[in-house]
Amino acid sequence: MRERVSKRLQFGLTVFAYFTAIGLLFFGYRYLESVANREAVSPLEPLINEVLTGAWMAALLFPLVARFARRFPVGGANWTARLPLHAVALVAYSLAHTSLLWAFRNLLYPLFGLRPYDYGIMVARYPMEFFHDAIVYAVMVSLVYLFDRHVRMAQLEARLAQARLENLRLQLQPHFLFNALNTISSAVYEDPRRADAMIASLSALLRATLDDDAGPEVPLDREIETLELYLDVMRKRFEGTLSVELRVEPDVQKALVPHLLLQPLVENSIRHGADPSSHSIRVTLTAERDGPSTRVRIRDRGRGLPDGGPPRGTGISNTVERLRQLYGPRHRLDFENCADGGLLVTIAVPFRT
Repeated sequence: MRERVSKRLQFGLTVFAYFTAIGLLFFGYRYLESVANREAVSPLEPLINEVLTGAWMAALLFPLVARFARRFPVGGANWTARLPLHAVALVAYSLAHTSLLWAFRNLLYPLFGLRPYDYGIMVARYPMEFFHDAIVYAVMVSLVYLFDRHVRMAQLEARLAQARLENLRLQLQPHFLFNALNTISSAVYEDPRRADAMIASLSALLRATLDDDAGPEVPLDREIETLELYLDVMRKRFEGTLSVELRVEPDVQKALVPHLLLQPLVENSIRHGADPSSHSIRVTLTAERDGPSTRVRIRDRGRGLPDGGPPRGTGISNTVERLRQLYGPRHRLDFENCADGGLLVTIAVPFRT
């Protein structure tokens, strides 16, 4: 509720500033015209006429015009029925605007110490102002339609991006399940008890992934919890040969990161990061704040990448695409071979909680 009020207030102030700026332009023109014509005119008169009444009274009526324009939009095949309605609305707007000009100028002139205001013959003044008001009304309606179209396009793009992200997430969930079942199947005949324990761990992992209604981003500590469930399966699979160390700084525990970001990257390190000499798998994950970014690094001690390019696979390509969809150029995902062996993966996303 508070956010909605704040947005309405912000929109109202924007409209007020827009009309004020237009009024000041007309004020400058009118006053300098008087100076150029050697007329002794106080700047207060054009200020009242163009800004305090002309522009501000139009701003006062703008919400009514905008509401009417949205209630009876003109477009497509309905223009023959809607144009007469807008013609009536234009007349009503012009009558109201001209009446407000007359009333407030009569009120403000004496308050500012000016002579009594004379608007002339009102029977002629109303049709005279109508031509000016027709232009203003047309501009108002056009701006409303252009603004609404821009908002609809932005909302459509946001929904499309959300749909793409959800589609990527749905692709990743079967990938989770497929790899986990493959891991369990390798242990079923060799060690049924260990396979049974892995199935129990897998059920907890699936509960956190398949049934999770989280949005595109989750706090990092929650993402670490999901990763721990996956590692529980992997530790049972590799018994004592797998070691994963997690170092998460306190100031980034609540930082938002893409949901299911870490598992595919850690999985890649586990699958391809075995030490060539000892065949043990040692993976280190560090997370810290780096200025305006949340930075996560995943390091293994394997052979690294033979061609120096990013690894291939559903999980990695999915992660690359989701980062691009969420952050565009504001993210970083690097794969680099370390001088002493192994692969270092660096992810950096905008820091926010």
